[in-house]
Amino acid sequence: MSMTRVLSGALPVLGLAVGLALGPAVAPAAADSSPSASPSGDGSAPTEAGTSFRTATEIDQGQTATASGSAGDYLYWSFPADSGRRPTVKATVKLPKSHTSQTWQVDVYDGLRRRQACQYGAQTRTAAAGAASVELACVLRTVRAWSEPWANDPLPGTYYVRLTALGLTAADLGLPIGAELRVDSKDVGGSAAVDGSLAQPLVPGIAVRSKTGQDAKDEKDGSSGPAVLSSIEPDDGWSSGWWSDRWVWTAIGAVLAALAGIGGYTLTRGSGRPRQVPPGA
Repeated sequence: MSMTRVLSGALPVLGLAVGLALGPAVAPAAADSSPSASPSGDGSAPTEAGTSFRTATEIDQGQTATASGSAGDYLYWSFPADSGRRPTVKATVKLPKSHTSQTWQVDVYDGLRRRQACQYGAQTRTAAAGAASVELACVLRTVRAWSEPWANDPLPGTYYVRLTALGLTAADLGLPIGAELRVDSKDVGGSAAVDGSLAQPLVPGIAVRSKTGQDAKDEKDGSSGPAVLSSIEPDDGWSSGWWSDRWVWTAIGAVLAALAGIGGYTLTRGSGRPRQVPPGA
């Protein structure tokens, strides 16, 4: 009976603790289900691509960017990726009616311009002679909030996509092509959480980004402040993945541990002194 009373009194406490733990998790979970950067308000998407890392065209996640070019060109785009996200890059190359066999490849680089390996996806594909298009895909590893300096882990910041053809024949060089690129990401959750974070995301120009006061002073003086090479970032800001479901499971585990301690104490202490035994006996 004593054990029953203890558990009956503890169940409401467990329900309250679980409710408090899960309550704040609902809003972040709903927010994290969307891409880390949503399309722009006017719904327009870029219609051109850069030709180098410095001129890479900035795109938002969830947009389908298009570009026209020639076979043999290097096409570059850039997009932001925050911690706890697993980006997926999909590219489609529309080929001319007449061409020989062509091999196309999509490469992804992080903010330090380190080439990132694809977890899976057709990163390189060969289009047969006369094929109308070729589709490529690259699913990156989950972006980590922090990593060892010697590691090649993907970190928060700007990512670059390079699309190009490999080993083209002289007859195919310069042929007109069309390209479509789309980047989406999946929220992996607490399984990718790590202890630590970068001081700043790996975004070009962030080290020289001027402060608001300095910008106002420069504008007043008629001078220009330091150049900001990248202006795109997630809608909810960098390092938005500070919340993870680890907090929920940690709270639930603490409540269950407390209940287990109460139950163990109740079982080991027994039912107390029998009535027929006088005190001090």
